[in-house]
Amino acid sequence: MSAPQDGRQLRALDLALIGNCRIAALLDGRGRIVWWCFPRFDGDPVFSRLLAGSEEKGFCDVVIADAAGAHADYVRNTAILETVLEDQHGGRLRITDFAPRFRQFDRMFRPPVLIRRITPLAGVPRITIRVRPTQGYGRPCEVASMGSNHIRYIGAGQVLRLSTDAPLSYITEEVSFTLTQPLTLVLGPDEPFQAALSATARAFEEQTLDYWQRWTRSLAVPFEWQGAVTRAAMALKLCSFEETGAIVAAHTTSIPEAPGSGRNWDYRFCWLRDAHFVVQALNRLGTTETMEAYINFITTVAGDHTAPLRPVHGIVPGCSLEETIAPDLAGFLGEGPVRVGNAAVWQNQHDVYGSVILATTQMFVDERLPRMGDAALFRQLENLGEQAVRIALTPDAGIWEYRGRQRIHTHSAALCWAACDRLARIATLLGIADRAAYWRRQATDLRATILQRSWNEQRGALMGSLDDGELDASVLLLADLGLLEPSDPRFVRTCETIGRELGRGTRIMRYTAQDDFGTPETAFLVCNFWYIDALVSIGRRDEAREMFEGLLERRNAFGLLSEDIHPQTGALWGNLPQTYSMAAIIESAARLSRPWEDAWRHG
Repeated sequence: MSAPQDGRQLRALDLALIGNCRIAALLDGRGRIVWWCFPRFDGDPVFSRLLAGSEEKGFCDVVIADAAGAHADYVRNTAILETVLEDQHGGRLRITDFAPRFRQFDRMFRPPVLIRRITPLAGVPRITIRVRPTQGYGRPCEVASMGSNHIRYIGAGQVLRLSTDAPLSYITEEVSFTLTQPLTLVLGPDEPFQAALSATARAFEEQTLDYWQRWTRSLAVPFEWQGAVTRAAMALKLCSFEETGAIVAAHTTSIPEAPGSGRNWDYRFCWLRDAHFVVQALNRLGTTETMEAYINFITTVAGDHTAPLRPVHGIVPGCSLEETIAPDLAGFLGEGPVRVGNAAVWQNQHDVYGSVILATTQMFVDERLPRMGDAALFRQLENLGEQAVRIALTPDAGIWEYRGRQRIHTHSAALCWAACDRLARIATLLGIADRAAYWRRQATDLRATILQRSWNEQRGALMGSLDDGELDASVLLLADLGLLEPSDPRFVRTCETIGRELGRGTRIMRYTAQDDFGTPETAFLVCNFWYIDALVSIGRRDEAREMFEGLLERRNAFGLLSEDIHPQTGALWGNLPQTYSMAAIIESAARLSRPWEDAWRHG
């Protein structure tokens, strides 16, 4: 990685996330909206500056003349962002950005709308409001028409409407003017704004603030690292498409895993593999509504037993995920290509069967849920279990979605074992003795084979694939899954070997062998959290704690983590915010934190 790329990248992903579980946008530290897919998570980015390379298109910002500084932060315990801009003459203004979300008429009000409130704070600042939306993944929109208080931008069969009390001609001509009173911008569908703009925006802000602060108070956070856990939980919430319950892996596409790697993927979809991690994290915090909706989503997409279970789905099941290249976007820092859709949908990834069953197991044991799992749901899951038994010891693309090779991946086989193990436990809970015995036999046979064929005495570790010699950090999950005890010498030695051979400084690589795109350069962040959790389980708690706090320091300026981190430079790479990484913060913090009662007792 060259020095110029380092310099640009270290702060390039300092982006804040706002949203309302229907839409989401990313803003930089100067209050510029650089990414917003409209009218939902997987839509066309009307603000696409994040992936526009050096082109000045696809954004909405407020430029203060003679700029002297900027500071942005969330309103505490909310998804409302405040940015303060200062000029060289003592002028200051505040930009407040949010997507409305609150209960109204006994329903959740979450329109596909962004609201910007611009408030003068001191002096006489001069500003330029620039609105340059794109359509069709990177082609500039045209101003279709101007009304008395709105501008319509049109493209690709879709209209974006800006309703505002700012002078329209100042916006379309990008003229600098004096800010003497608060201004409001509402961006959303082509629908007339029927109420008083400024008063309504203020009311929406107050109700949205109240919603998020109430939601935060409901979280069962650990005593330590409360702010980090709360922000991680809110990021997971904002990655939830509430209408269907789907949770996207991230809100972006094609931020590369490493410079010049071509490892650019579209993550605006729902991976079933994430089900177990997300449900586990949310359950830790006692936030059941998002968890329930997610379980409903995965049981919906897993209900068709006539076809193989696809690893990734659109946020609306059945939507096409055909992978194409967007030619009008140069890519993040010019690092193309920009991909739309994800060809992983056609891969065989055998761990998905276990992932669904692991997540759905919650319905049989969590008495807080309004509808518990029953015999009918168990029979549906048994169909998935039978498929897991059939394919457990056959090659697949694996958890890392290799595009050019097939192997019998240990993690995939272990998830198939977990499917059988959990079905045995569910049958026992339901009192179905014969099925409990059947699934216990399947689990016992699979476990013996996996452990025998994955252990490599010469390497002193469980390998990433059966009958293979390559290390893979995904085996760090085997003890947490229950395939073997953390105290098992094989697991302890595996942790030691991975730390020694996959470690790069204070970071852990997911693997170091060449893959479809060459030798990996960056460390997959969630593997670092898996290593932390494994260290805790084998008694190396102090080491785990130090590593955890070091990772928290690598979060961006707004408390978010992407997918990857460069071991030498500390620069974040990959799509943002990465669901895996944010869920892992919650999980590791819960394992490491002192209990509330001990913290108060001992100080």
